Amino acid sequence: HIKLKKKGSTTMADVINPIDALYDENNNDAIILFNENGEEIAFEQVAIIPISEKVYAILKPIQPMDGVGEDEGLVFSIEQNDEGEEYLELTVDADIIDAVFTVYDALVAAEYEEN
Repeated sequence: HIKLKKKGSTTMADVINPIDALYDENNNDAIILFNENGEEIAFEQVAIIPISEKVYAILKPIQPMDGVGEDEGLVFSIEQNDEGEEYLELTVDADIIDAVFTVYDALVAAEYEEN
């Protein structure tokens, strides 16, 4: 599972629920995730995309990341463990990723047309 903490946090007591951070409209801080080696990776939240029964988050790495273009983001699904706690899981299914970005592109186009 991917852990998350707010930028500037120094202890595990500062670790916050990733879902709370993603849904917090007032959260402008970078979202810090930890990879499998415990290394911090800072992300900018791009969008929350609901599709059918699932919710996905598009997160863009702030620093260059191998395999991710400068203008690209990663898709994470919001999952639930056996205890009912929500967590983020990197989505690797190309069809799901395409569907998430199709919805995102439509939302951006609609927003652009309104302005």
